[in-house]
Amino acid sequence: MRKLLGLVLSISMVALASAQTPAITANYPLAARFSPKKLDKLVFSTSVDPHWLKKSNRFWYMYETTAGKNWFIVNPDKGEKRLLFDNEKLAALLTQRVKDPMDAQHLNIDSMRFVKDENWIQFEVLSSQEIEIKDSTAKKGTPPKKERKKFFFEYNINSGELVELSDFKKPKRRPNWASISPDGQTIVFARNFNLYWMDKANYEKALQNEEDSTIKEYQLTTDGVDNYAYGDSYNETNVDREKNKNKRKQAFVYWSPDAKRFVLVRTDNRLVKDLWVINSIAEPRPTLETYKYHMPGEKDAPIAHVLLFDLASKKQKELDIKQFKDQAIGIWNAPQLQSSRDDDYRPLVWLGTKDNLYFTRTSRDLKRIDVCLVDVNTESVKSLISEEMNTYVETRRLGVVNGGTEYIHWSERDGWAHLYLFDGNGKLKNQITSGGYHVEDIVGIDESKRVIYFAANGREKNEDPYYQHMYRVNFDGTGLRLLNPGEYEHDMNLNDSKQYFVDNFSRVNAVPKSVLYTTDGKKVMDLETADLSSLMSAGYKFPEVFKVKADDGVTDLYGVMYKPFDFDSSKKYPIIEYVYPGPQTEAVNKAWGRGMDRIDRLAQVGFIVVTVGNRGGHPSRSKWYHNYGYGNLRDYGLADKKAAVEQLADRYKYVDINRVGIQGHSGGGFMSTAAMLVYPDFFKVAVSNAGNHDNAIYNRWWSEKHHGVKEIIGDKGDTSFVYAIEKNPELAKNLKGHLMLTHGDIDNNVHPANTIRMVNALIKANKRFDMLILPGQRHGYGDMTEYFFWRMADYFKEYLLEGKEEPVDMVEMNREVELSGQKKRAAL
Repeated sequence: MRKLLGLVLSISMVALASAQTPAITANYPLAARFSPKKLDKLVFSTSVDPHWLKKSNRFWYMYETTAGKNWFIVNPDKGEKRLLFDNEKLAALLTQRVKDPMDAQHLNIDSMRFVKDENWIQFEVLSSQEIEIKDSTAKKGTPPKKERKKFFFEYNINSGELVELSDFKKPKRRPNWASISPDGQTIVFARNFNLYWMDKANYEKALQNEEDSTIKEYQLTTDGVDNYAYGDSYNETNVDREKNKNKRKQAFVYWSPDAKRFVLVRTDNRLVKDLWVINSIAEPRPTLETYKYHMPGEKDAPIAHVLLFDLASKKQKELDIKQFKDQAIGIWNAPQLQSSRDDDYRPLVWLGTKDNLYFTRTSRDLKRIDVCLVDVNTESVKSLISEEMNTYVETRRLGVVNGGTEYIHWSERDGWAHLYLFDGNGKLKNQITSGGYHVEDIVGIDESKRVIYFAANGREKNEDPYYQHMYRVNFDGTGLRLLNPGEYEHDMNLNDSKQYFVDNFSRVNAVPKSVLYTTDGKKVMDLETADLSSLMSAGYKFPEVFKVKADDGVTDLYGVMYKPFDFDSSKKYPIIEYVYPGPQTEAVNKAWGRGMDRIDRLAQVGFIVVTVGNRGGHPSRSKWYHNYGYGNLRDYGLADKKAAVEQLADRYKYVDINRVGIQGHSGGGFMSTAAMLVYPDFFKVAVSNAGNHDNAIYNRWWSEKHHGVKEIIGDKGDTSFVYAIEKNPELAKNLKGHLMLTHGDIDNNVHPANTIRMVNALIKANKRFDMLILPGQRHGYGDMTEYFFWRMADYFKEYLLEGKEEPVDMVEMNREVELSGQKKRAAL
């Protein structure tokens, strides 16, 4: 009787509280206002992309705001920034020449680059006039092709002189199939599973017309076959391969610096088992698509072969790089300049010299990795540096100093990612960086000054440890200096001379800015501040950052809270967690960005949306933090997600702890469903997209790496691998709340069988759930992302918000917002 009275009293109190708290109804118009297409009209440039010039430290960039586009030239040596040209004057000149009207805000120029003495720029203008295109390969009677006429100009940025190039032929952009040698004389590509090459003259013909019958190409190999090809075929289905096999394809060759040799990794997938998807909307008949897919624990693995080609003899040799069974091979390419330049193409050159190159070989269980040196003259292979861990080993590209007399190596051997200096024989000389922070990567090496420029995070006290900065340090570990202070996420772009870098920085709650620095840490000038005025006028408000404790009560977790822009603190809001478990990343933005669908925009429907890290998530903290979930890939992050929401509900009265939703894609789809099954009384609603619910049928690399695979050596010396993992379908009987599972039906990354197996388990457990299949969609949902957003909004509205509005008419909603905007503009 007492229990019954207590229950009645509890229900009455909840009813009374509900009556006193203002109800929340779904605000679809506000969410529609911030769709990706509308954001394209509200937000323009948010960072500076410097195009460094070759003959000086100068660079140019284009920056767009609500006032239009402007082009700038910066001279760091003089601390000067100016417009490349007067938009109004150039528009008038171009209008006279092209006969298409232009004005200062609408300059129709494209493909700009510096030429001659770098005081002239070259660009094209696409006119409205149509011309016929001559095609020597076209059949008789075929209607002539037409295209809009292009005008080409050169402009002197000092004198303002404009010259029309009447007989100019624009250099074609490098096609993605072309692997061009460093001297530009040889182009290698793949066709019909084999390697081919052509010389520069024939390549120039191919640039003008890839189907030109006079193009001469020469075959390098003849033994290439399907699934043991020389060209790239990663994740291609049989439909793709059949359609593309006779086309030129990229071969991913790594050239020697002197252009006389190249290497490539040829992977034998013939024994790897097949997987299939059915494209039901293919015409005229549904299509069965077949592709190779290696699953965790499976015996027949891809086998990598490293081949060295001599260009003069046109012969190849296989390098003896065998060490571990089912090992993975990584060829390093030489560092490319981070920034954009006016070069159309930079060849993929191997890391090393003309006589040696570097690569890594990693054991299948990823607990061992060797950094190796190949002498290409003797074809000998030497292990320089070896790393071992009981979980898994990771590394970065080796920093090669003075042709290999020293090496700068990235390692997590002491529990944090740091830099180490080795001599040419692989003997440790000294640890360069140390302490409780994470070195992300080497940005540049100044060999003459013996200085390293590197990106790192977590070093600055009382700052979000994820914010990345630029540092410099001497080879011996002295002189460590922060170069770009400020509690922001920094993205650095270093020039060739290593004298200057452009720093783009922001936070989720701050306007993006761009600054120019010297590599001594001196600020040269402010460059740009993003124009968010139209976005703010539309009602946008920055989210809020927060810090909570993990479920252990010790580890700090960092997150972001997104509120409705019409937020009312007197109301109680349902809370939704947008999740991704890691371990290769966390779904927590640090820099401001325009991708809002699953965070800012979803909040506008009427929710508090949060993202927060979890132990075992982001790699840019300690090795302990990153590897926390090793061996427990299903459950490791869930307790932290739950603990975060509980702390936020204690902290803020407007968070309704009784209405908690969760949402995620891919690994987040897997995690959001797991949350509903592990904590069924806490998480009430989930929308889980393309989830790898059964990691035993997900790809080998991700599952074996982050969960672990056991290497077994048999009595006869044979090696096998044993994999066992907890799966979401095993907990189907625990479901209590509302779950919507979604998947693209031709997803060849996370196979739809992951979701179908989850569905099967739920049905057998007599559980109600919802399911949405997106036809003809791969892993990312392609052109159905907008449709999916509104279905997700409907689902959370129905089960987390008070009130039962009719589902939104998605087409009509977008139309109404457009019309509303037109009316406002008309009134103005």
